[in-house]
Amino acid sequence: MASYQAVSATCDAIIYLLRTSYDPAEFGRELQFRVFLTPDFGQPMEAGVSLFLYRVYPNGTHRHPAGRVAPNGDRQPPLLPLDLHFILTAWGADASLQHRIVGWMMRVIEDNPILPSGLLNTVAPGTFQSAETVELSLADLRTEDMLRIWDTVVQNVYQLSIPYVARNVWIESLRNRPNRYPLVTERTLDITDDI
Repeated sequence: MASYQAVSATCDAIIYLLRTSYDPAEFGRELQFRVFLTPDFGQPMEAGVSLFLYRVYPNGTHRHPAGRVAPNGDRQPPLLPLDLHFILTAWGADASLQHRIVGWMMRVIEDNPILPSGLLNTVAPGTFQSAETVELSLADLRTEDMLRIWDTVVQNVYQLSIPYVARNVWIESLRNRPNRYPLVTERTLDITDDI
C-alpha cells in the first residue's frame, strides 16, 4: 500500500494528467496547471486549472480490522483508506475560455477515471505499489457548500469550479517494518531441579 506521501502524490498526479493531456493549439494560448493552497487564490493564474484539496476523510466502508496477518506471520496495523475531496477550478480572462477549459478538463478526468500507479508515482516515485490505483469521480457538493469554500478562501470572488473525489487512497502504517526480533528457530528448555 502507499506511503504517507500518497495524498500529495495523488494531487500532483491529477495535475500532471491534465498538463500532459493539454494541447496549446486547442486554446490558442498556454495554460497553467497547479495545486493551490488558500493563499494562492489571492494571486490567481491568468488561464489554466487549479486543484484545491479542501477535505480528507477516512473511507469507513473499506477499513480493515486490526490484526491482519502477513504471509511471514507478522501482525500488521490496519491500512488507512482515505477519500480526497477537491475542486478543479477553471481560470480564464473571459467566460468563453473558462467554459472551454471546464468542458475539456471534465472530459479528460472522465476519460481517465482510474489513475494507475505509474501515473501516481510520476512526481513521487515509489509512493504507490505497482498494483495500486486511485479512482476519480465527480463529487456531490451542494452549491451552498461550494460557495462557503469560496467565501473562506477568497471573499466575494467565485470562479467556476467542479468538485471531485479521489477514492481508495490506502496509506500503509509507519509501524509496518521488518521484525525487530529474530524469528524463533529453536526451542531450548532449561529445567532446574529444586527438590
